[in-house]
Amino acid sequence: MKSTTDLREKTVTVTGGRGFLGRHLIRALESHGCRKVLVADLPEYDLVSLADIRRMYDEQRPDIVIHLAAKVGGIGFNQENPASLFYENAMMGIQLIHEGYLHGIGKFVALGTICAYPKFTPVPFREDTLWDGYPEETNAPYGLAKKMMLVQSQAYRQQYGFNSIFLLPVNLYGPGDNFSFRSSHVIPALIRKFHLGNLLSRGDLGEIVQDFLRNNDGETVINGSPVMITRDSSLEDILAVLTHYGITRPSEANPEPGTRNPEHSSVSIDVWGTGSATREFFYVEDAAEAIVSAAERYDGSDPVNIGAGFEISIKDLVSIIVDLMDFRGAVAWDRTKPDGQPRRMLDTTKARQEFDFRAATSFKEGLKKTIDWYTAQ
Repeated sequence: MKSTTDLREKTVTVTGGRGFLGRHLIRALESHGCRKVLVADLPEYDLVSLADIRRMYDEQRPDIVIHLAAKVGGIGFNQENPASLFYENAMMGIQLIHEGYLHGIGKFVALGTICAYPKFTPVPFREDTLWDGYPEETNAPYGLAKKMMLVQSQAYRQQYGFNSIFLLPVNLYGPGDNFSFRSSHVIPALIRKFHLGNLLSRGDLGEIVQDFLRNNDGETVINGSPVMITRDSSLEDILAVLTHYGITRPSEANPEPGTRNPEHSSVSIDVWGTGSATREFFYVEDAAEAIVSAAERYDGSDPVNIGAGFEISIKDLVSIIVDLMDFRGAVAWDRTKPDGQPRRMLDTTKARQEFDFRAATSFKEGLKKTIDWYTAQ
C-alpha cells in the first residue's frame, strides 16, 4: 500500500500563491482540510533572492513547499526575454530546493512545464521521453530552467534522502488567468481579442478603454512613438492600439464614440501562425486537484505528467471560441509568426496509476466558464 501524507496538520507554503494557479490551489488545499496554508510571493518575498528564500523558511517554517512561482509568458514574451526567463526560474528552483533540504522540510512539490519536453516528442508525451531531444526554441530557456528542478530533485533524493517530487502540467486556463497581451498564453489572449472585437463591432469604446485599463497594457510604441489608452483617448489612438494587437476594421467602418454598429463582418482578428499546431489545455481547478493529490499520495523520484489527456489544433480552438463568443467577424492567420511546438499532448497514465487523478472538467465547459468570467469583469 502506498503511503499518504495527511495535509490537515501540516504547514504548507505555496510559492506564487497570489498567482493564477496559486489562488485555486489554496482553495483546493483548504477544501481538503489543510488548516495552515501560507503564501510566499511578491512583494514580501523575492524568490530569486537567496536572502529572501532563507527568510521565508525561517519565518514560515513549512512542512511542505509547493513551488508554483515562475516567470512565464507566451511565445512573444519568450522571444523577448530568454535570459531573464532562464535565470529567474533556475535561481528560484535551485535555491528553494537546496534551502528546503537545509531546513529539513518534509516534502517539496516542484511544478515543471510541458515546455521541458523535446520539440519533436512523439504524441502523447510520455515521461520517459523527457530527455530525448532539445525543447522547442522559443520555450527552451524557460523549459530547461524548470527541468533542472527534476535533476536536482533526483540528485538530492539519491544523496540526501530528500523527499521532492516533480510534476509536469500542460497549458493551464480558467477564471482568474492572466489576460495581458504582454504575457498571456493562447486561450486568454484569444478570448480577450474576440471580446475586444465584439466591443469594436458595437462601437463600445468605453468598454474597450476599461478593458485596457483593467489589464494595464494600453501603452505601446507604434511607428516609434508611444501611444497610451486612457479615459480621454481619441478614437484614433484607441484604434491604433487595437490594430497593434491585431484587432482591426476598415477605416470607413470605424464607429463614432457612443454609437453601436450591429454589423460584425468588418471586424478582423489576427491570430499568430497557421493554426495547425496542437495543444492540450488543462482547466485550472482540475490542475489544483492534481497537485493536492500528488502532495498527499506520491513520493516517487520519477516525473509525472498532469493534464486532461487530449489535443486540439489552434484552428479548432479558435472556431470553438468564435462560436461560444458569437463573434461574426473574420479571422486572419498571420503566417509570418511562429506556431511554436508542432504538437503537445500528455500521456497522463502515470498520474492515474500513482495518485488516481483524472481531469473532471470538459474542455467546452471550462472554456465557457473562462469566457463568462472574463466578459463579466
